[in-house]
Amino acid sequence: MYNFFHNILSDKTGGEIFTLFSLWHFFYIFLTAGTVILVLYFSKLKSSPEKIKAIQIFINIAFGLYMADFFLMPLAYGRIDIDKLPFHACTSMCIMCFASNHNKFLAKYHTSFAMLGFISNLIYLLYPAGVMWYNIHPLSYRVIQTLLFHSVMTVYCLLTLIYEREKIAFKKIHRDLTVIVCLTLWAIIGSYVYSGETEGYSNFFNWFFVVRDPFYMFPESISKIIMPFLNILLFFAVEVIIHLIISQSKKQSKQNARAL
Repeated sequence: MYNFFHNILSDKTGGEIFTLFSLWHFFYIFLTAGTVILVLYFSKLKSSPEKIKAIQIFINIAFGLYMADFFLMPLAYGRIDIDKLPFHACTSMCIMCFASNHNKFLAKYHTSFAMLGFISNLIYLLYPAGVMWYNIHPLSYRVIQTLLFHSVMTVYCLLTLIYEREKIAFKKIHRDLTVIVCLTLWAIIGSYVYSGETEGYSNFFNWFFVVRDPFYMFPESISKIIMPFLNILLFFAVEVIIHLIISQSKKQSKQNARAL
């Protein structure tokens, strides 16, 4: 039975491989954009609670894909890939977005989770380095699962920001910063606890790029000191820009309403 599932789910090599901005890459990008457009179109006459309830389907799917992967990885790769533990922004925000829909305390950070989740998942969707490293066929389980997960998360987070934009305000921006700082500390713990070498184990993890920069531009001795702070600065700067865009959009909507 194991051999049957392993043959289906294992990485496929030979022939076509998944590459950056290939036809298969654009397929996932257009699939994500098309889904957002379709959901916005068919839900434009729905009330806000109905819209939020509808897009919760996406976070349920994303969470289901993430959890199911832990059961399928041993069949696909013969082991559980530790790198997929929830220490990256994409995976951790999936769990937090899902949990915030069911927990009153976390609910007040819901849009902050969605904002960081949108940025991180969109970056990965546009530059899926983790998939390209393996030089495997586009129809391999690893490619389908990873890109489908990030696509669904991107859709959910973007729609959350669109439908809940009235809840997003500069006076609450400290919550966004809190989420980024907490994730950075969480990623530091994971990266240093799980990285190491011993008999039968040799791994280096760089979750949320808190140990080394993604392009290895800085020396290792400097990178591990500045990257946590640089990550916080860069991601928070992007979120400030998103806040400005949403604020301007809200002002424009009010002006249009008055004009009518």
